[in-house]
Amino acid sequence: MSTPTAGAPRRATISDVAREAGTGKTSISRYLNGELSVLSPQLRARIEAAIERLDYQPNQMARGLKRGRNRLIGMLVADLTNPYSVEVLQGVEAACHALGYMPLICHAANEVDMERRFVQLLTTYRVEGVIVNALGVSEETLRPVGGGGIPAVLVDRSVEGLVADMVGLDNEGATALATRHLVERGFDQLWFVVQPFAHISSRRQREAAFHQALRQYPQASGRTVVLELDDADELAQTLSALDAELDAAIAAREQRDGALASSAAPRVALFAANGPVALALARHLNQRHGANWQKRVALLSIDDPEWAELAGITTIRQPTYDIGYRAVEFLHERIDGAQASARDCLLPGELIERASTAR
Repeated sequence: MSTPTAGAPRRATISDVAREAGTGKTSISRYLNGELSVLSPQLRARIEAAIERLDYQPNQMARGLKRGRNRLIGMLVADLTNPYSVEVLQGVEAACHALGYMPLICHAANEVDMERRFVQLLTTYRVEGVIVNALGVSEETLRPVGGGGIPAVLVDRSVEGLVADMVGLDNEGATALATRHLVERGFDQLWFVVQPFAHISSRRQREAAFHQALRQYPQASGRTVVLELDDADELAQTLSALDAELDAAIAAREQRDGALASSAAPRVALFAANGPVALALARHLNQRHGANWQKRVALLSIDDPEWAELAGITTIRQPTYDIGYRAVEFLHERIDGAQASARDCLLPGELIERASTAR
């Protein structure tokens, strides 16, 4: 008969440390809580040696709950496949490390039901605060957080009815910067391409800011194109219609200016509202026209994913790391009891000019 293998060794407890150090549990608790001034140097040395010999690891969750603080914050993310979200997370993690928090990342995968479920789950974990960068989360869903509940900070968008701090891009300024760049490069037909924007505040702001900015340039015209990335059939239909309009615009240009040459380039520019839209457009144009598609149409995007540099796409780079870091700082201030009215921290974008918008 085989002898069963021994189980994992028992983890040392605070009682074990007290016994090893020849003192009581109260002294060990004081040591762990940093109350060193009330302990003699000799006792501190014995406790430190006992902890090292026993490889004692305090239960941080239990200690935190006993003090009413567990240093956990939740982050609800709509889409971790989006480079924007990953870059914001880098700032969140850095700030958490600096301020002593542990982030719990909840990926909702663009599912509203998952967003609701994760909000409920985070409250059961008794997180001290929540950072929200979600797709269709509603004020009702977030009722346990924000005003009167768990402190919350919104990233990149606002939620109607929820009073909370918000950190994100200065959408109006970034969109005006991009529009001015395209007009100054000689493009007189600007098509703003965006996913459905009725329920996403950042998309609404950018779409409205685009048309507002265009009013300053009577020599240019603009329109909005809605691209549904989650419906393959509808996406294909929209891109096909876009192709036909682009072909007609280029043909009209050729007829007016003569044979198409480098000195008479088409003046149509596609302005993508974010990185996923820009990627869908770039893939489609490359499949239809090949590597030289930029000779037919310009492309500019808000968001600056790594592939944009490889493809030579002009972008508005968001300060994603700073957005994530500042969101944690705002949350930290609320957790510590800040009572100021809700704040909006809007950070500027940076124009990164590349070949896709060259004259």
